[in-house]
Amino acid sequence: MKKQNRRMHLKYLIISLFTILSSNGRAQESEGVVIDKIIAKVDDYIVLKSELERAYLDFLARGQTRGSNAKCKILQQLVVNKMLVAQAEIDSVIVSDEEVNSNLDRRMAVMAQQFGGESEIQKAYGKSIEQIKSEIFENIKEQLTIQRMQSELTVDMKVTPAEVRKFFKEIPQDSLPYFSTEVSIAQIVKQAEPGPLQKEKVKNLLLDIKSRIEKGEAFATLAKQYSQDPGSAGRGGELGFFGRGELAPEYEATALSLSPGEISMPVETQFGFHIIELQEKRGNTYRTRHVLITPQPDQTDYDKAENYLDSLRTEIVNDSITFQAAAKEYSDDQETSSAGGFFHDEAGALRISTEQLDPNIFFTIDTMRIGNITKPLRFQQADGTYAFRIIYFKNKIKPHQANIDDDYQKIAAAALSRKQNLKISEWFEKARSNVFIDIDSEYEYCNLTNP
Repeated sequence: MKKQNRRMHLKYLIISLFTILSSNGRAQESEGVVIDKIIAKVDDYIVLKSELERAYLDFLARGQTRGSNAKCKILQQLVVNKMLVAQAEIDSVIVSDEEVNSNLDRRMAVMAQQFGGESEIQKAYGKSIEQIKSEIFENIKEQLTIQRMQSELTVDMKVTPAEVRKFFKEIPQDSLPYFSTEVSIAQIVKQAEPGPLQKEKVKNLLLDIKSRIEKGEAFATLAKQYSQDPGSAGRGGELGFFGRGELAPEYEATALSLSPGEISMPVETQFGFHIIELQEKRGNTYRTRHVLITPQPDQTDYDKAENYLDSLRTEIVNDSITFQAAAKEYSDDQETSSAGGFFHDEAGALRISTEQLDPNIFFTIDTMRIGNITKPLRFQQADGTYAFRIIYFKNKIKPHQANIDDDYQKIAAAALSRKQNLKISEWFEKARSNVFIDIDSEYEYCNLTNP
């Protein structure tokens, strides 16, 4: 039952990322009454009432206090976000479509893992994966643009230990957060690499597809049938225009060596093997479509990865190398390898709440003693593929009220966040006189218009 509850909790968290699907910026009507409307305009950008209400519900869900002032602060943040997007356009701060698609692919991969496959996501929303991506594409692009502009405004901002201590002292004792059980655990991941035989099978399949296209079959039809690129397969392999340096180097070099309409031989990138058709060159940009097939490891490849990790574990246990050094050098998991294999929270602290742990890891360490390292364990990654990992259980921190000694990194992150928010608020006060802001009369009491 505990595992089921944790799974449902994870589903809820992921679904919350996609609430835009049920309120996607279109005015909705029920019995002739408009239930969504524009409540703020910032130059050419708008804020919808549904955005404010959704943000307010999230605010209340975090245990915050109701009130009109709270709504004003939230509305101000939404207006600031639109101003950041407008400023990004002026400053040529660009988030490429490739970055957005990559972000969407990661979100969909996590959702697929938690829902039990893409088909379950489609059932839940009554839409295809491509429709879901298409509907939220612009919203994700806006989110990433806001994040980038915020980074531009707060670049190089830091907090000193004295500022952290001052920030902590200003928090009322009865408002100090209470942290649940946390653990300090690390992992080393080894992915099974497809061997020469598997790669040769993929290249031969792509050569057959290339031949069929050259004999008259539609590229788009075969791309939809065979391509494993979730971002372009549904569009018949179309990638659209990209500038130099935006795609994998091997892909770009091959594409630019082609004449328009020519199809390449299979070319390998970090994503697998492609056949590429150059469709058009325009200045420093080019448009292509492709079929991507990723070789899959066979049992021999999995056995090789498991044995490699088992040998590495033996070296660690025999003190030939530390776990942290081995993780940095050999782990295939980019999110944890740079931190010596350790999982970390949002503040960067090298420990994580047991409530945030993947259920498989939670139940694994539940049977471990502190200081132990597991044998290689097979597990499913977010993208649906399988790999092996060893887990090191370093420490367990009991539930406690926040204190400066145990939770310095969390407190420092909160102090830095406040400092950054103040900086952005100052920017807003200066910048709002330079843009057109129109607030619906319902929210005039918030005093967000030009000073």
